[in-house]
Amino acid sequence: MKNDEIAAQSFNESISAKQAFLTGENIARIVKSAELVADSFKKGGKLLIAGNGGSAADAQHLAAEFVNRFEIERPPLPALALTTDSSNITSIGNDYSFDQIFSKQVRALGKSEDVLLAITTSGNSQNILKAVETAEAIGMKVVILTGKGGGLLAGKGDVFINVEAKKTARIQEVHITFCHVVCELVDRMLFQKV
Repeated sequence: MKNDEIAAQSFNESISAKQAFLTGENIARIVKSAELVADSFKKGGKLLIAGNGGSAADAQHLAAEFVNRFEIERPPLPALALTTDSSNITSIGNDYSFDQIFSKQVRALGKSEDVLLAITTSGNSQNILKAVETAEAIGMKVVILTGKGGGLLAGKGDVFINVEAKKTARIQEVHITFCHVVCELVDRMLFQKV
């Protein structure tokens, strides 16, 4: 296969993954996720975001969209990526285990009015699973983004979203689109009432 064919195939796979994801059930899950985040912000809560591997970058990306701005001028919103504090991550990983790098942060920072967005393409990341368990124990709302059937996290959380795609890159491309749409909806719910 030629390079231009590979490039076109990758774009077509991404488009197909998003079209396959675009069902009524998933649209309802996106809206529900945005409602949970908007309600949390209204109550003085915050959004904690944890992602493993490449999903760690998605966590940071989404936190920046909320804290800075997305597409409209509005006040900063309280979102925190649990993937950014290398001192916390390395000390927890060293003193306890890598499985606890997010759960200890959730326990320290999370409150019942907060939301945890947990992102893992496999659904089997132990550090994400433990973060979800900790958030639920605190009484936080939990939104889970997975792929490949959801793994150990299948069906868990207040909103469970799974992307059925074979390649991790395609799953992540749907995940970041989900994140952008949630951000857009939250902005609309809080600042652009119609």
